[in-house]
Amino acid sequence: MVKLGDVVPDFKADSTHGPLKWHEYIDGSWAILFSHPADYTPVCTTELGTVSSLLPEFEKRGVKVAALSCNDSESHKGWVSDIEATTWCSGTKVGYPIIADPDREIAVTYQMVDPEEKNAAGLPMTCRAVFIVGPDKKLKLSLLYPATTGRNFTEVLRVIDSLQLTVKHSVATPVNWTHGDKCMVVPTLSDDVATEKFGSFDVVEVPSGKRYIRMTDDPSSK
Repeated sequence: MVKLGDVVPDFKADSTHGPLKWHEYIDGSWAILFSHPADYTPVCTTELGTVSSLLPEFEKRGVKVAALSCNDSESHKGWVSDIEATTWCSGTKVGYPIIADPDREIAVTYQMVDPEEKNAAGLPMTCRAVFIVGPDKKLKLSLLYPATTGRNFTEVLRVIDSLQLTVKHSVATPVNWTHGDKCMVVPTLSDDVATEKFGSFDVVEVPSGKRYIRMTDDPSSK
């Protein structure tokens, strides 16, 4: 199992953009790998189309995108025409690679297989996994959805904003945080150091009297 902080497994595979070596593709950037149960399936089509329409948002954040499902590249290329014809694609072209994994080698390595969902041949399908990888090729976040539930890629972008913020600054992001909202000073910083770093912060009063909830402006907005 790939755990948070692990260097993600490397692999070589064919894709809609030609041969792809995963670690070379990351090449010092943030990256996201998201898997799909199969080509020509309804929920997957909405997801890949939506990611295509959001690709400028990923690129703005310096994030390279790649999708994967257990079909070959020729199947992927035919499916892309359908994806681009839907409203979810918003008139865009699918500009990221879709990786071919017909033998399920990558899916097994990354433990993406959903034992409850099988294709017509009775083979297990990949679940809806999301792996966010840092420039150091280490896993920063993973999400796992069943095949029947589509993902919220606006939430994925929100999470990337949080990951990129908190790796640079000594803050954490509270529930439902979005870029520009107040952040939380991490508990490891003393009040003096927090004041030096952020200028000021507000302490949320609680019955215990403990000063552990300290809110400060989003340092990336300054």
